[in-house]
This record gives sequence, C-alpha cells and structure tokens, in this order.
Amino acid sequence: MGELLTPWHLILILPTMALFGAFVIVPYWMIFKKAGFSPWLALLMVIPMVKLVVIWAIAFTDWELAPKTQA
Repeated sequence: MGELLTPWHLILILPTMALFGAFVIVPYWMIFKKAGFSPWLALLMVIPMVKLVVIWAIAFTDWELAPKTQA
C-alpha cells in the first residue's frame, strides 16, 4: 500500500479515461460539424476553462446551417 499508482491502476484508469473522452468529444464533434465549424474544436472540450470560452464564442457567432437567402 506504499505505492501511489501501480500498473494495475493504469490498466483500470486508461480505458475509463478513453471512454469518458469519447463520450465528451463525439457529441461536440457532431455539433461543431453540423454548425459549420471545424470539428477539431471538439478536442478542446476536455479542457474545463477552454470549454467555457469555446461555448460562449460559438453561441454568439453566425452559424452556417443553411444558405442565406436574399430578400
């Protein structure tokens, strides 16, 4: 019990982190792609403070969902 992190801990932690990353990144990837932004922004969603900045920036920019019609 003297060791802080053993190889067995890594065997349990790494797959859990990968699943968590997939559950966070995949939905954001699809949202950014459908909104007309670079889907690579989804990789920033795992960084807590950066996530807030990106969400605010995207909330207040124009989305390219459909072609704009001239009226």
